[in-house]
Amino acid sequence: MAQSPTISIPRKTTEEVDWTGPIRNLIAQSYGESPDNYAAECAALQRCRQDAVRGAGSDTTGRDLLYKYFGQLELLELRFAELRVAFPWRDAFTNKLTTQNSIAFEKASIIFQIAATHSSIASSQNRSDPEGLKRAYYYFRTTAGMLTYINDNFLHAPSTDLSREVVKFLVTIMLAQAHEVLFEKSVDEKKGNALISKIAAQTAFLCTTLTEDVKEFMGKGIFDRNWITLIQIKAKYFGSLSQYYRSLADTAAGKHGDSLARLGVAENLAKEANRAASSFSPYFVTTLSPTLPADAGSSILQITKAHLALCTEKKAEAQRDNDLIYNALVPTEAVLPVIEKLAVATPIAIQEVYGTPEVQKTIGPDLFIKLVPLSVHESASVYSEEKAKVVRTEVEKADIADSELKAALESLGVKSSLGRYRDMVEGSGSQDSIPSEVRGWRDEIARTEEKEPIQGALAELDRLKAHAKNELEAAGRDLDNDNRECEAMRVKYDHLWTQEPSGALAKSFRQDLKAHRGALEAAASSDGQVITLWESVKGEIALLLSPQLEEVFKSQLAAGGPSLLDVDTGVEEQDREDRVKIGNLVNEIEERLGKLNKISRERKEVLKDLKEKHIKAVGSVTYFFQTPKSHLQPEVQYVYDLCIPDGADIVPKPHDDEVESFELCTVDEVKRGMLAGHFKPNCALVLVDFLIRHGFITAENEPNYLEIITRLHGRFDWDHMHL
Repeated sequence: MAQSPTISIPRKTTEEVDWTGPIRNLIAQSYGESPDNYAAECAALQRCRQDAVRGAGSDTTGRDLLYKYFGQLELLELRFAELRVAFPWRDAFTNKLTTQNSIAFEKASIIFQIAATHSSIASSQNRSDPEGLKRAYYYFRTTAGMLTYINDNFLHAPSTDLSREVVKFLVTIMLAQAHEVLFEKSVDEKKGNALISKIAAQTAFLCTTLTEDVKEFMGKGIFDRNWITLIQIKAKYFGSLSQYYRSLADTAAGKHGDSLARLGVAENLAKEANRAASSFSPYFVTTLSPTLPADAGSSILQITKAHLALCTEKKAEAQRDNDLIYNALVPTEAVLPVIEKLAVATPIAIQEVYGTPEVQKTIGPDLFIKLVPLSVHESASVYSEEKAKVVRTEVEKADIADSELKAALESLGVKSSLGRYRDMVEGSGSQDSIPSEVRGWRDEIARTEEKEPIQGALAELDRLKAHAKNELEAAGRDLDNDNRECEAMRVKYDHLWTQEPSGALAKSFRQDLKAHRGALEAAASSDGQVITLWESVKGEIALLLSPQLEEVFKSQLAAGGPSLLDVDTGVEEQDREDRVKIGNLVNEIEERLGKLNKISRERKEVLKDLKEKHIKAVGSVTYFFQTPKSHLQPEVQYVYDLCIPDGADIVPKPHDDEVESFELCTVDEVKRGMLAGHFKPNCALVLVDFLIRHGFITAENEPNYLEIITRLHGRFDWDHMHL
């Protein structure tokens, strides 16, 4: 029997790219080495790209060449994060040329190429062979995983084929075909009919979803029309298969009426699928649809025709058995239980593909491993703008401490009052001036008067009250007039006047009117109290704002009367003792202020020394944290090295609840502690990163070296990369 045709993704095309020039410049500028020493490596990288994107086919050889090039791109990005090369790529669907100076764009395009190659490998498998069936199932799922990675990690796509909507559509096609292959595998292995029915239902559901999603692409010339026709045929075909296998399960369960009804539904869907396939087959041209098998038209027609014959035969047989033996009531399609869908085929993540030893062996060693050990630069290339975060945290703490000190001194009025008290002790003249408290009152009232004068606000209040009163009176007059007119018309026309009495209809309005009048009167009473209070203090406020205020205080002091602030200076002896006490307090405060200023200066010097001499930003590590509700929370830790000189009298101390304690350990002690589980998992990640950066973990002594590096510096689905 013919094999059901499947869709493969078209490949992007590209042009030659010059890696050599930009890399040579970076080696000379950033690493201080001679670029000529790395001519062979540059040529190897150039050749690696040419093999992957220009000479490779859609087979396992082409797949391996793409694997190798993408792996080298990952390593290259870690080493040369600032590298800028013009990458020209033509859209796989529109053939439009797009050029970007970003390695992220090159990586996204290569992943798309890998996905296209995987889909081609999957479509070319002979699924009558169990091994071919397994390979097809695997590669359709890896294709979906590659495309999902593009959507999750590369935002702001510059080309149609990398846009979120197109990639999502392609993912759904691949998952639908993976379920189709799983259906064939389940039939070959003679799985239960109920299980097969659920898989077919999921396949039909995905195909139906695609036929709906494709409407937004209509008229844009993106997808091959034959794709759409084939998907529509499969939606009907697998819907029929789902009903057919469920009918077999119902027959086995003794539900003969349901079984016969489902065979009727299966036959109708099979007729629709076969009718569409009959229209599709004569007009299918291989050269116009290179991403479909050459026999796609004839094979889908043969498959749907055979299935229709099977449904018709089974229905006739079931009808005969029911008429002669079972006599079961045949329900309508609308009342049949919905077939449960079983989504089994899921995308295989790119990390799983690249994590296998075979792929790591294909990638090979870093081409530029001789330049500088990768472990020295890999973390520093991630978020260079964050390299001073630890220092900034300490600076923020120092700034907060300074702000709190300043706020405390200002709230106590220490600095502003200290000079006045010093003059008081020495018997000189700050008492001639207005007290700071009074000046504060005057400034606050002046600001308020500048924004909205109180007299103006009171006048506006009177105007609003008068307006509200007039509105209420007008409303009352209108209600009275309406009531009089209604009664006059009732007297004039007697029984011919059928309108209900106005008084009853307006009862609620009159109640509201009464309530508003009461509220207005209460507000007027409250306003009267405010106005009375204002009149009582208006003179004092005017004096407070007048230029004569200082003269008033001076004349009061010259007359020997009591202070306007009611300060009782006491008798002369008491005054002398108070001056001595105040003098002692002033000296003590000045001494403490001097100490605080000294501490502030020392703190700034320590922070400056910390920033300039000891702390060094060395990169970051990323990981997922499992919350108490079992949610996965992505987190990033920025890593810094703080070198404490030998003999320095410095003992780190934790100042938050993140760290329990600090201990001085050897490298071997740290390793044993990690193996014994003495460190929190996220702290252990930082230690592993340290051991890699300082050469204690290398590719020579750790077989999973590249995988560890990749997992330590994974990317999440936010805007890490801009195309």
